[in-house]
Amino acid sequence: MNLPTFGFILTGICLNAIAQLLLKAGTNAVGAIHLTAENWFSTGIKLATQLPILGGLTCYVVSVLVWIIGLSRVDVTIAYPMLSLGYIINAVGAWYFLGEMVSMQRILGIGVIIVGVILLARS
Repeated sequence: MNLPTFGFILTGICLNAIAQLLLKAGTNAVGAIHLTAENWFSTGIKLATQLPILGGLTCYVVSVLVWIIGLSRVDVTIAYPMLSLGYIINAVGAWYFLGEMVSMQRILGIGVIIVGVILLARS
């Protein structure tokens, strides 16, 4: 995989991870969502007006476009496992920006995933 291709793949991964963090920030502002027949529309409006949620959805759209470019240049059996790098980005981002706890068990689980990605990428 050459550097520009890796750049597209990594950009897609980062945008996807940022989208998750923004969506979580938006739902944190709204609170727990309990949909009912009476409140689904008002809840939808409340979610649709949250800037972090709109930003997260935008990041998703752009990440898909960038990802498609990357996939056009590399096998999916190499690119798709690299999405696991998003676990690291999300764990660090959730800890740093959202104040979430990252336990040793989570760190070990992420480490196992990373070892798997390295093995796949080298094959």
